[in-house]
Amino acid sequence: MHLGGRIALVGAGAVGLYYGARLALQGEDVHFLLRSDYEAVKERGIVIESVDGDAVLEGAKVFRSPEEIGEVDWILVAWKATANDQFEEILRPMVGPNTQVVTLQNGLGNCERLAELFGAERVCGGLCFVCINRLGPGHVKHTAGGKVTLGEWVPEPGLPRAERLSEAFRQAGVVSTAVETLPAAQWRKLVWNFPFNGLAIAEGGVTTDVLLAQPEIEEEIAGLMREVMAVARAQGYAMEDSLVDFEIGRTRPMGPYRPSSMIDYVEGRPVEFEAIWGEPLRRALSLGVAVPRMEKLAARIREKLA
Repeated sequence: MHLGGRIALVGAGAVGLYYGARLALQGEDVHFLLRSDYEAVKERGIVIESVDGDAVLEGAKVFRSPEEIGEVDWILVAWKATANDQFEEILRPMVGPNTQVVTLQNGLGNCERLAELFGAERVCGGLCFVCINRLGPGHVKHTAGGKVTLGEWVPEPGLPRAERLSEAFRQAGVVSTAVETLPAAQWRKLVWNFPFNGLAIAEGGVTTDVLLAQPEIEEEIAGLMREVMAVARAQGYAMEDSLVDFEIGRTRPMGPYRPSSMIDYVEGRPVEFEAIWGEPLRRALSLGVAVPRMEKLAARIREKLA
């Protein structure tokens, strides 16, 4: 089953290029909003090196401005949360009477901002559990994972929009599920993102294998995960104790993986501090949950980014 309608893909980093190309290869009508990658993709298409099979999307529909794309049925937002001040300017020209806006971004606060601008009933969220890096313009390498968990910001009975999105991803060869409670899924992803992305920066720009090679850092990772889970539980979201061992265990086979925030840090680009560390920490403190490890890590990251 196709998602159907016109789809705009905004944010042509590794995540956007990979998932947008997978959907387009399955026959979805994907329109890519590109800037620096425009010429390369127009000339050579989108090149995917993947553990799930290499592919090239030739003849990708590429555009330089949202006005060129016009109104669409679905907008998939895959840019970094540091660009969210552009939501109104970039997305508005593509929003029609029935447009659904789907954020595939990390962290917290993205759905809330989209709901403020375009209406909560239009907003869905997707969490991408994937090891993927952009090798160059229009060229991505996918080394592990890939699952997309989808939910509706204001859930309808039966989750019709999330289920439709999830089925489209599955048809494109991507493991995907729809969930009743999107915020719980966001916090579940933070259990990995908060410590691994954060410590990779705080330790000076290192890969996940370097972090796990040091027992004291592995213990810090576990402690941070338990604090993130405590904040989630304080909001009524179930988090099983075994999640800590599961997340650390699934990270070991990744080898020298470079978390996306670490890449941004070492390459001098803006880092998603507010979405991944700032907003979760504020919510923890507002709930009265003791999170000394989270506070310490956030302070260390601020120092690195200063």
